[in-house]
Amino acid sequence: MSSENADAGREPEESSSVWDVVVVGAGPAGASAAYAAAVAGRRVLLLEKADIPRYKTCGGGIIGYSRDSLPPGFELPLKDRIHAVTFSLNGKLSRTRRSKRMLFGLINRPEFDAGLVEEAQKAGAELRTGASVSRVEQHGPAVPDRRTVAVVLADGETVLARAVVGADGSAGRIGAHVGVKLDQVDLGLEAEIPVPETVAEDWAGRVLIDWGPIPGSYGWVFPKGDTLTVGVIAARGDGAGTKRYLDDFIGRLGLAGFEPTISSGHLTRCRSEDSPLSRGRVVVCGDAAGLLEPWTREGISFALRSGRLAGEWAVRIAESHDAVDARRQALNYAFAIKAGLGVEMGVGRRMLQLFERRPGLLHAVLTGFRPAWNAFAGVTRGTTSLAELVRTHPLAQRAMSAMDRR
Repeated sequence: MSSENADAGREPEESSSVWDVVVVGAGPAGASAAYAAAVAGRRVLLLEKADIPRYKTCGGGIIGYSRDSLPPGFELPLKDRIHAVTFSLNGKLSRTRRSKRMLFGLINRPEFDAGLVEEAQKAGAELRTGASVSRVEQHGPAVPDRRTVAVVLADGETVLARAVVGADGSAGRIGAHVGVKLDQVDLGLEAEIPVPETVAEDWAGRVLIDWGPIPGSYGWVFPKGDTLTVGVIAARGDGAGTKRYLDDFIGRLGLAGFEPTISSGHLTRCRSEDSPLSRGRVVVCGDAAGLLEPWTREGISFALRSGRLAGEWAVRIAESHDAVDARRQALNYAFAIKAGLGVEMGVGRRMLQLFERRPGLLHAVLTGFRPAWNAFAGVTRGTTSLAELVRTHPLAQRAMSAMDRR
């Protein structure tokens, strides 16, 4: 749909003052939503409170589902291509598994996010940085009619839209407006550590995953040229223990003598199964909706996939002439999310429960049972998913059934 067709049938004054879709947050979810709506020929405004590029606490792993969800022709700014994974159990029983085919790629989030925003702009979306949203209103004096949403900025300006996509993170304003409910909160700590060339060569093409000492925790080393991204994640509530895990992890890797350029922390939040994904003409995606894989806490592919769906359904909501139709389209968006990403999250929750109880068993299976390694490789490449494995693999089905009986 061309932008000319998108404006057909609307008064010129209305067309210039009301955006079809306003997206709040320019991370992978928001940029994907803005791209999808702009490609459909809609007038799209992408709001971001920070300057771009900006740093985000994130390992930066790009699995197959992430690659498949990128705009056509998008060139990934890969820092490394991973063909091997070393697994360890709290620093012990290390074993490396290798693959002839690439398992996944590694990126730096500032470059990656900026590239996605550029694609959205090329598609026709307009970007405004330094725009912090204070609230969203769907009723009241700021809203001229029932087809309009008012996005009120921190400086008092009001932006009007036919549909709003919230992609402003798990602690953002839009998720609070929708009423997103969260049932799993984890603390991730990360350090960007520059290393000499000899150390970097030892890590090239290989990552480390360490199953940690805190139930449900793990650590990682992701090589990105002359820098190693080293991090750990665990359930929120024992910040001191999580920090000790990171310090011990860095120490036993022999990296304590290198000064990090960045040390950061971030809370990841998973949605409750009954959490809403919309309210009126407002939908949420990515971290703002609490969409990520509960076991690994992988969020980039969930952000890209949910963002694309949010952008596509926001176009339909924008075209709705009454509240009933807008509600119908929002429910269709929620159904699409729950039928795909929701199923994967359900399996991820069960995997996390198993991992919390029996990390040693999981480690033994991944390092000593080739079908389990092949399944892991398939998930990272995007040729399968956790949900598909449970549906189709008898051993996975038996493992899930055994866990459910406990």
